[in-house]
Amino acid sequence: MSQSVLLTIEGSIATLQLNRPDCMNAMDVDMINELLEKLKEVAISDASILILCGNGNAFSAGGDIKTMLWNADEDEFDRVMNTINEMIMTLYALPKLVISAIHGPAAGLGFSFALAADYVIADKNAKVAMNFINIGLIPDGGGHFFLKKRLGDLKALQVIWEGKAYSPTEALELGLVDEVSECEAIEAAYNKANEWLQKPTEAMIKSKKIIADSSRHNLLEILKMEKIGQIRMRETDDHKEGMNAFLEKRTPVFTGR
Repeated sequence: MSQSVLLTIEGSIATLQLNRPDCMNAMDVDMINELLEKLKEVAISDASILILCGNGNAFSAGGDIKTMLWNADEDEFDRVMNTINEMIMTLYALPKLVISAIHGPAAGLGFSFALAADYVIADKNAKVAMNFINIGLIPDGGGHFFLKKRLGDLKALQVIWEGKAYSPTEALELGLVDEVSECEAIEAAYNKANEWLQKPTEAMIKSKKIIADSSRHNLLEILKMEKIGQIRMRETDDHKEGMNAFLEKRTPVFTGR
């Protein structure tokens, strides 16, 4: 059975690759559990830098809603959300320098995951979207926290409410990514990692920890609120309509209920 997450560690650089290329690296329950396990391995490794990337033509299309959330009962959904939240907290608190290399789409939960990094690189083929609104949901995976951190309250809300896909140039102008590379994102990520390795990485990691620790409680609270909010949104007519429209490949007709 193939692994949905591949971890390699070479010297001071660890690479975590999402490995469901046939479905654009959409995150199902198995992948989220594997991500949590692999992140814990990275945490105790000798690597100083972690690169996040996706296999194939996408970083990640987001949560695999067909298999993970659409038909889940309340207890199962609760478990899924708890695992997502633990995975995001583990990534955010990771005592390593983290770079996201976005090639192709990074959407929904996949984009929240990418934004948990310290530095986000998109190449010319990237598209990023916080598009939960299109199926009547709210961002999870800390999406509210990471957008607020990068954009401020009002612009974060605008990005959430619009739910649009941004080009690399648009994403850079907004502050959603830190670099748009001419080469493939993964190559640019290794270039950045090697640049950082010429610096005192222990000091860089200590500064990261101080800032992360100061906002850790805020992220925890937002993750809890996202979970409660998502449970409520799953009960709405708009979510049901959004999901049906998604599965039927048509434009949803929302009613505000």
